[in-house]
Amino acid sequence: MAIEQRKTSTDAEDAPGDGVLFLREQQLRLAQELLILTARDMGEAIAPVLEELKLGGAQHRALQMLALHPGMTVGSLQDALAVTKQSLARTLSELQDRGMVTACAGTQDRRCRFLELTATGKAAEARLFGVQRERLVAAYRDAGGPAVAGFRHVLRGLLTPESKALLGGSPQTREPMKGRSRDGK
Repeated sequence: MAIEQRKTSTDAEDAPGDGVLFLREQQLRLAQELLILTARDMGEAIAPVLEELKLGGAQHRALQMLALHPGMTVGSLQDALAVTKQSLARTLSELQDRGMVTACAGTQDRRCRFLELTATGKAAEARLFGVQRERLVAAYRDAGGPAVAGFRHVLRGLLTPESKALLGGSPQTREPMKGRSRDGK
């Protein structure tokens, strides 16, 4: 009677049939494990910078979204981060108190608040992204162009329709975020 051995992550990556269009449970579990470990490792990579800047994960995510979508409304940021109004208000208040984010009232609808990173906020976000950028560049170079394109395709496939709409293409071709058209910005 043969004893079945559990394959290691490396064995599963090189398993016969990896190129076929149907996936086995083991391959899906490996993808799940890779996503979990990647999130953990990317978080650990920026942890020293977050600690030095005295920022938390919520502030980091807000800085990232505002760097990607300058002029975003508070409501759009809340939708993008999938957080409560109370949680976002606390996060934005802390960032505004530290001079990292400004909120400007709309010209046509004064209730709208458009968020922008200040120079301090841009510098903090750039430092954090710099750490992540190094890891991404190294991984992309190691994988090669076709693998990078496939990776992006898979990640987009995991997104909800709302998240896909938020992506909207490159920063130069993105559609305006929800709320901008009400105020003409």
